[in-house]
Amino acid sequence: MFTSLFIAFLIADIVVRGWMSLRQIRYVKQHRDQVPAEFSGRIGLSSHQRAADYTHAKIQISLLESCVEAVVLVALTLLGGLQMLDVQAGHWISNDIVRQLVLIGMVLLIVSLVGLPFTLWRKFRLEARFGFNRVTPALFWADTVKAVLLLLVLGVPLAALVLWVMGSTGPAWVWWAWLIWVAFNFLVLWLFPTVIAPLFNKFTPLDNPEVTERILALTRRCGFPLHGLFVMDGSKRSAHGNAYFTGFGKARRIVFFDTLLARLNTDEIEAVLAHELGHFKYKHVFKRMAVSFVLALVFFIVLGWLSQKVWFYTELGVVPQLGRPNDALALILFFLAMPIFTFWVTPLAAWLSRRDEFAADNYAARQCSPDALISALVKLYDDNAATLTPDPLHSAYYDSHPPATIRIQNLKKHAS
Repeated sequence: MFTSLFIAFLIADIVVRGWMSLRQIRYVKQHRDQVPAEFSGRIGLSSHQRAADYTHAKIQISLLESCVEAVVLVALTLLGGLQMLDVQAGHWISNDIVRQLVLIGMVLLIVSLVGLPFTLWRKFRLEARFGFNRVTPALFWADTVKAVLLLLVLGVPLAALVLWVMGSTGPAWVWWAWLIWVAFNFLVLWLFPTVIAPLFNKFTPLDNPEVTERILALTRRCGFPLHGLFVMDGSKRSAHGNAYFTGFGKARRIVFFDTLLARLNTDEIEAVLAHELGHFKYKHVFKRMAVSFVLALVFFIVLGWLSQKVWFYTELGVVPQLGRPNDALALILFFLAMPIFTFWVTPLAAWLSRRDEFAADNYAARQCSPDALISALVKLYDDNAATLTPDPLHSAYYDSHPPATIRIQNLKKHAS
């Protein structure tokens, strides 16, 4: 019964994703030759067409990747791939914790190797074709090695601790594992600004008195306790631009991509930051964290129930080993299968995110010039080749930010 349900959801997932993607391609193509009125005179036709072609190319590679991922999912589950890996790990290793860690590692390695060609294609073909990629092969592989080492340093102890808790604390493991996960997230948040991020990018204090003074005045108005203004060398990897705040307590800082500072004037930089501070003012980040922790608890409770059901394993192509813990199997099966069952809540998450973006825009428009934010957004849409004409249904289902035209129209209400 569960096998049939799994297959039905998987097919529905593939069909809906494909249908949505084809809608997006068709809609963007239909509007490729005319710039929306809101952007007339601001974005040229050639830039608009470039964004349409970029959107089309990204969707094509994503469609192919989704199909390959579905094949790998079926191979690991219903076709017995995970079963074979589990048996092999049992032959190699007698220690239960180490055996299960190796099993998790093998699955992660397979998934990563399958995804690697798509990552390389995006970086060195697609992004390069549209003028975004600045990563050299040497830098790419250096980043990859650093990411793997970081996974080993942080991920292996986390997985080992969760597996130990699952095997040693009885039914209460769900709550212990959840507390460990929450603590781990706060640890990463604490380490990210000063330890993790500097492994990949160089951060230097902002050296622009005019911009610095405007930002400090803005943070004082917004009640944002700032402990540092930094510029990140984002141009080393990409032509895309962004800004964000990170950390908490005395580690809280604002970070600008150097590509953003090079493109925007002082008024526009202030407006973009005011938008980010709107998220802080309304506690969007903390609310999302709270929601993610609640959902994590729900997932752990569901996993705790499923891990005790033999059919959960057998219906997904795995026979649990007798006399040995199968906690890693339960974790892997759950996280492999979960996305196809939770894909259907994507529109709700996207709507909540768009609601927060509107709130942050409205806040920024009250703190700074709405015209400056409009001007900044137009430049960012142009520079990042973001489509100005997304399919409405595709946008409602997926997009975390409002469509460009609707967002600009909303800001114009504040400017009038």
